[in-house]
Amino acid sequence: MTAPLSYLSAAIWIPILVGLFVLAFGNDRNAPVVRTVSLVGALAGLLATIPLYTRFDASSAQMQFVEHLPWIDRFNVHYSLGVDGISLWLVLLTAFITVIVVIAGWQVIEERVAGYMASYLILSGLMIGVFSALDGLLFYVFFEATLIPMYLIIGIWGGPNRVYAAFKFFLYTLLGSLLTLVAIIFLYLKSGSFSILDWHALPLSMNEQIAIFFAFLLAFAVKVPMWPVHTWLPDAHVEAPTGGSVVLAAIMLKLGAYGFLRLSLPIVPDASHHLANFMITLSLIAVVYIGLVAMVQTDMKKLVAYSSIAHMGFVTLGFFIFNQMGVQGGLVQMISHGFISGAMFLCIGVLYDRMHSRRISDYGGVVNTMPKFAAFFMLFAMANSGLPATSGFVGEFMVILGAVKFNFWVGLIAATTLILGAAYSLWMYKRVVFGAVANDEVAQLKDIGSREFWMLAILAAAVLVMGIWPKPVTDVSEASVRALLEHVAVSKIK
Repeated sequence: MTAPLSYLSAAIWIPILVGLFVLAFGNDRNAPVVRTVSLVGALAGLLATIPLYTRFDASSAQMQFVEHLPWIDRFNVHYSLGVDGISLWLVLLTAFITVIVVIAGWQVIEERVAGYMASYLILSGLMIGVFSALDGLLFYVFFEATLIPMYLIIGIWGGPNRVYAAFKFFLYTLLGSLLTLVAIIFLYLKSGSFSILDWHALPLSMNEQIAIFFAFLLAFAVKVPMWPVHTWLPDAHVEAPTGGSVVLAAIMLKLGAYGFLRLSLPIVPDASHHLANFMITLSLIAVVYIGLVAMVQTDMKKLVAYSSIAHMGFVTLGFFIFNQMGVQGGLVQMISHGFISGAMFLCIGVLYDRMHSRRISDYGGVVNTMPKFAAFFMLFAMANSGLPATSGFVGEFMVILGAVKFNFWVGLIAATTLILGAAYSLWMYKRVVFGAVANDEVAQLKDIGSREFWMLAILAAAVLVMGIWPKPVTDVSEASVRALLEHVAVSKIK
């Protein structure tokens, strides 16, 4: 389907252009205007994505809303965009979370407001570009460009060790992507095209496939992040402002997981099958070991950061067991984790704004002074544990079913995340919220205001609706996942 109104371009460029406008003309003297314009830009970007869902043909596995324009003719590079059932919900999630983080930073950020808001808007457009790019070079440009605004968000508005965390984030992700550029150039030389869909049909030897798989793996594993290249994430989360942590967990981690589905599996299917046990092992280590690491954290942000690594291990596990239930479960888990992790970091941000501490030991008895907040925090902690009727249960349950179908013991090990997730999430909640009021600072806490209430209420509704009625997500992805698995099942060894 060709897009008559260029919906994808609108979703990408509206937030970017509004962000550049805010950056050019905004300053702290007109901060209220900057915030309002930024919110309008974020809402306009979200509205531009709505027709992608309402006009999407869920029965087709083909790319839809395709845009194809020449960019660099000499090298056959095109501005080529499109979405299928795998990428559609990730585009919608990105635009939705951008609105939330603009609202979240409304009163919290008081210095360099224009730069702060512009960074999120520009980052939103770049991430949507990653999810919709059908040209390999365009994908790489968007993929790498996302580093710049997030680097600035952490480095300028972050905590005391923000410079260290920003450099670590930037270096890990940039170095991991260098071999990906080499692989992209190799595929161009083999095919004469930068079209990702052309690469899907390109015959390659087994040695070539394995080399390309590892070149992609370095970039995508760092981005997810997979064990053992995960160490940058806790530092980045702890030092990032609340909005930065929300975007990082809810969207940026999905860029790596999406790369596996769009590039690794369909371009090098034989290598993907050959190395599946290796990927499953890394995923299970993330689920179990990182879950145990999360249990001993004393910093709330660091605990939720490790929780994100464990939950993303579930995603990569689902992808590499090569069955419909597993892959779709991984996709559902990506969307669900976007809602839940974003909500968890927002809840921690609410407490930090009031007490300027993330240490669990500094709290206790918050329910006595912030009952509305405690109710929302309870829902999100339960969802993070995989409680049935929340979105956290749906994806995990689907991946466990797929894993049991693949191998009973793999499924059994994966299921331990339900126990570990409940242990670290509810342990944190108990220490922070329940009991007697711990100190005078907790006794003076004010409950959430209307802005914070509606911000958390919208995410709570998303978590519950997706948990009770996941059909809109699963229906959209079903045909595309089935086509992907049929494609991956056919050998491409030349």
